[in-house]
Amino acid sequence: MTKTLIKCGWLVTMDPELGDMKNTELLFEDGDIIAIGQNLNATADETIDGSGMIVMPGLVNAHIHSWQSQLRAMGSEWMTAQYMKNIHSGLALHYQAEDNYIGNLVEDLAQIDGGATTVMDWSHNIRDLEMAERSIDGHEESGIRCVYGHGTVKPPTRPGDKPFSQIPHPRDRIEALRKGRLSSDDHRVTLAMAILGPDYSSWEIVTRDIALAREFGLISSSHSAKPENSLNPGGYARLAREGLIGPDHNVVHGVYFTDDDVKAVIDCGASITSTCLTEIHHHWPGPVVNRVRKFGGMPSLGIDVVPVVASSMFREMQAALLYLRAQELRDAARENGAQPDEIPVKSREALEWATIGGARALRMEDRIGSLKPGKKADIVMLRATDSNIWPVHNPVFSIVEQAGDGNVDTVIIDGITRKKSGKSTYPEDLRRRKLADLSASSDRIKKSAGY
Repeated sequence: MTKTLIKCGWLVTMDPELGDMKNTELLFEDGDIIAIGQNLNATADETIDGSGMIVMPGLVNAHIHSWQSQLRAMGSEWMTAQYMKNIHSGLALHYQAEDNYIGNLVEDLAQIDGGATTVMDWSHNIRDLEMAERSIDGHEESGIRCVYGHGTVKPPTRPGDKPFSQIPHPRDRIEALRKGRLSSDDHRVTLAMAILGPDYSSWEIVTRDIALAREFGLISSSHSAKPENSLNPGGYARLAREGLIGPDHNVVHGVYFTDDDVKAVIDCGASITSTCLTEIHHHWPGPVVNRVRKFGGMPSLGIDVVPVVASSMFREMQAALLYLRAQELRDAARENGAQPDEIPVKSREALEWATIGGARALRMEDRIGSLKPGKKADIVMLRATDSNIWPVHNPVFSIVEQAGDGNVDTVIIDGITRKKSGKSTYPEDLRRRKLADLSASSDRIKKSAGY
């Protein structure tokens, strides 16, 4: 049993009772926080001097397609139709198991580098169990906390074949993973199902997939689509009415949802994850964060697709906040003819979306998302003395409004240090080899796809 004491310059716990503190201490033993307070007088095996740092919970990236890191920034000017054609009808079909492994590993290292301690990997190019197993290998090797969302490949329909929308989620793979290496929900890497949902599959498949997830005690997560492209318009409200979704379901995007759709999803306890950078990029209605708030839900945030947007949760959080503020100011001006006297959305809310909101969406709020005794030691330390942050007047303002990936000094996940003094603890010589492997993977995939 190893005890570690952090002497914090500023501590932002995101716990409503503990709040924010200055010049305080945090003690954790192995992977669990055991005490927070000033002058704990604790005996520790290691003491970390964080007197010049802001200590905060690790960010929770509630939606990312980690396997796409080979394709980073390829689609920075793509619209939705180009993304679907180039990725799902093209490049995705040429991935092999090793491509998923290296893509996940490198993306996880990028996420850790940027202060994300948990990701929900929506792994939707999986053709067989080997691809799933190697995808999980990448997450386990990186050291990140991961909810692995097993998804399925979406090839164009060949003559005589069933379209993917009529093919149920593969029970054999879910059973093998759930009864095998991902049998426990207490491990650092856990299992979920990334299902097609009502917009991308027949109603029979939707209900079968949700039933399968519930049979194995798993979260299910699904994408929403434009109403004109949906196979079951209004399908999410119907799922809610029929009691088929609840806190064990997560909806991604929802940008084309009506207010009634949003309310139905929130009222049944399901969560909605916004990927604001992507949604602002090529969806005119914009993120639904404001409407999730309006109907009493807790928004959560994710990166989504690194071929299109940056894989930075600090950027995502800042974009979500600024977009929502602009939305609220425009709405107030339209309704009242004037802007409000106070800022309509506070900075702390955005930090909640990127921590507690993600933890809640993944049903992990009892373990992550805030710092308090009994929760996991998933901790990020920012250098407050960096010139773009200093001086610190309010640590939450500094985190949300000013900080970026480059300010992340230390990342601790489940009590294990994964970044220290600004550098990954993943061996540097091995990291360079993995980057070379990623480049080789990218070249092979593009060549095979004729891209």
